[in-house]
Amino acid sequence: QVTAKTAFLFILPQYNVSVPTADGELVQYHYGLKDLVTILFYIFIAIILHAVVQEYALDKINRRLHLSKVKHSKFNESGQLVAFHLTSVIWCLYVVVTEGYISNPRSLWENYPHVYLPYQVKFFYLCQLAYWLHALPELYFQKVRKEEIPRQLRCIALYLLHIAGAYLLNLTRLGLILLLLQYLAEFFFHMARLVYFTDENNEKLFNVWAVVFVVTRLFTLTLYILVIGFGLPRVESQALDPERGNFFSFLFNNILFRMSVLLLVCLFQASVMWRFIHFQLRRWREYWNEQSSRKRAAAGTRQQTRPLKRDSSYHENGVVKAENGTSPRTKKLKSP
Repeated sequence: QVTAKTAFLFILPQYNVSVPTADGELVQYHYGLKDLVTILFYIFIAIILHAVVQEYALDKINRRLHLSKVKHSKFNESGQLVAFHLTSVIWCLYVVVTEGYISNPRSLWENYPHVYLPYQVKFFYLCQLAYWLHALPELYFQKVRKEEIPRQLRCIALYLLHIAGAYLLNLTRLGLILLLLQYLAEFFFHMARLVYFTDENNEKLFNVWAVVFVVTRLFTLTLYILVIGFGLPRVESQALDPERGNFFSFLFNNILFRMSVLLLVCLFQASVMWRFIHFQLRRWREYWNEQSSRKRAAAGTRQQTRPLKRDSSYHENGVVKAENGTSPRTKKLKSP
């Protein structure tokens, strides 16, 4: 029994409490330091699953494609993220639908702070934190190139900041919707990269990703404005109460603070859209340059294969002959 209690500490979420409801009691969870032990266990699980996907799927495909070292590294990165994002999108969509966060948008801010979490919500956040923490040692295991490490570290840090911030500040409901939108766009992007590596002439999925990216950015911005601008200022409990998990809802009564936060959010989304537009313009420029070079090469090939006019004279044994067989040189008249 002692070992069972220790195993449960690693495997199952901790800090469960019974919350009274109209139908009886409901078991829910809050966070604490013991969550670090659970996260550590699932970090090892994520490393094992990473190795399984790499060994039994990506390596077999790489051996058939014969990619260069640069493309090989990018293919592995996108392959791992496609598997993770697809799983996370399905899981996150199931959670937000079953918990009623989509059917009732007011639940994103009503009764804030959301200190007590359903089991599936807490377990989802613990697994998400474990995955992005496992990505740090994977930079060493996968032998990522030095020039790629800063970009991947920024990506990992942003995800950890978002997920941990939503978890610790009791904004888990808003965080779930934002993660669903982000993972959906990322799934299409990395799927498009995989298709491109297998067939460089196939870029249709990049167009699909562009549409999904713009739509998800609009939904993300709308959600921020709805929750921060209109939802949290209407929360009944506006006093600072860290013990109850109420950290900053009182700040949203100040219209200056609220507008400042919304301005920062809009500026961040604008910077993301600017990078996206710059990427699309560069991709279209490369596409049109490639098309124009192909047209020039095809035109040059047609000119080379155009039949040449045959000269009226021809050579025979190194001597130029006319068409009638006579020599083209003028004959000398014999002197009488």
